[in-house]
Amino acid sequence: MAKRNFICIFAFWFIHQNGAILYMKIIIVGTAYPYRGGLSAFNERLAYEYLHNGHEVEIYTFSLQYPSFLFPGKTQYSDEPAPKGLTIHRRINSINPLNWLKVGREIAKKRPDMMITKYWLPFMAPCLGTIERRVRCNKHTRIISILDNIIPHEHRIGDRIFSRYFVRSTDAFIAMSRSVLEDLNQFNTTKPRKFCPHPLYDHYGDLITKEEARKILNLEPSGHYVLFFGFIRKYKGLDLLLDAIADEQLKQLGIKLIVAGEFYGDPKPYMEQIDRLGIADRVVLCTDFIPDSQVNRYFRACDIVAQPYKSATQSGVTQIAFHFEKPMLVTNVGGLSEIVPNGKIGYVVEPDAHLIADALVKYYDEQREASFTEGVKEEKQKYGWDKMTESIAEIMN
Repeated sequence: MAKRNFICIFAFWFIHQNGAILYMKIIIVGTAYPYRGGLSAFNERLAYEYLHNGHEVEIYTFSLQYPSFLFPGKTQYSDEPAPKGLTIHRRINSINPLNWLKVGREIAKKRPDMMITKYWLPFMAPCLGTIERRVRCNKHTRIISILDNIIPHEHRIGDRIFSRYFVRSTDAFIAMSRSVLEDLNQFNTTKPRKFCPHPLYDHYGDLITKEEARKILNLEPSGHYVLFFGFIRKYKGLDLLLDAIADEQLKQLGIKLIVAGEFYGDPKPYMEQIDRLGIADRVVLCTDFIPDSQVNRYFRACDIVAQPYKSATQSGVTQIAFHFEKPMLVTNVGGLSEIVPNGKIGYVVEPDAHLIADALVKYYDEQREASFTEGVKEEKQKYGWDKMTESIAEIMN
């Protein structure tokens, strides 16, 4: 065991110091096609990065991810084509303990050099933690977890017990925000861990012109548009943004809001709020799930992306905005302010409707789009996928 650990550590050190490519067999465990959304996008993009670097990669995803009665959206499944060149096995049933043992044995027999598990929700901890425990029995595979959250935004009974079970199964951790890295200390303080910001989502299509995007979406060519993008959940603060859009100054400037994303909850409160504020003519609702092939049109059509979150760790929306070179307005929660330098690529404000409105007024009054866009182009260079794979190699040192 000690000899195996020494060899693995030396190999990772040699790669880091010399830029050499040492062939590895890697298995990624988590959401992937045919499931949709940011989790799938992340795992698939990470797999492509390792394939590009000459490694063998497989993904183990779910045969059943969520029971239908627990899923808040319309469907869990993508209607896009399958990603090309990826080996994806649909094996994991999230609620069947016998399945967890079977999948763990199957992966253990393959003896991957590294298994990467994406962790985002304590509900998945018994499943993923048990698979990890079985894989570790082969005394060869090193297990890394990339943490979206360790303590969820929406708390449930058993969250901490489940997360503790998962943490004990894992060898090392990558946290994509410093707040999650700190949360990890509540469960373990000794295992290797590293902060690495969420890489760019750079696979959502071309950087089409604003004019072309607005034509596709039937928007006013010369209008002013703010974008709220992604699944609509309470903690994401769409209600704050709607209150901000109702501000008289924004009304005078003709600012409109695009809401692009599926409701994960009851839409009625938002519809009533829009009617009560009298802003129905200034809110463009596109509240179906946005397929990957259509994401670029929404980001390229807007002037600025708003994330008025009430709580957060990190967000894939920020990284999509970086890719499409769009200024951002984010709230000072979780790790959002870590990657949006205030005054350089956008604004960081407290989660308050008046402050959000003031920042938007300032953005348009001072005509900051061009300067912020240049800042985004510079800042986005920090978030390549090579930074993620390098960070994983470092914590294995």
